[in-house]
Amino acid sequence: MSNASEPITKTLAETENYVIWQAEEPDGETTYYLQLNNVTINFFSEEWEEFKSLVKLIV
Repeated sequence: MSNASEPITKTLAETENYVIWQAEEPDGETTYYLQLNNVTINFFSEEWEEFKSLVKLIV
């Protein structure tokens, strides 16, 4: 049975040491998580879009 107060998560990318996932929050907000070893950074949608633009500049 699913609890409506729990976010629905989806892994977007994963390596041996890193993972990026998104969470669809019960309030409708989507948050993104970047886990680098033992550090996790969370982003709201607007911040995530800006972060992706930043990464494209260095690739």
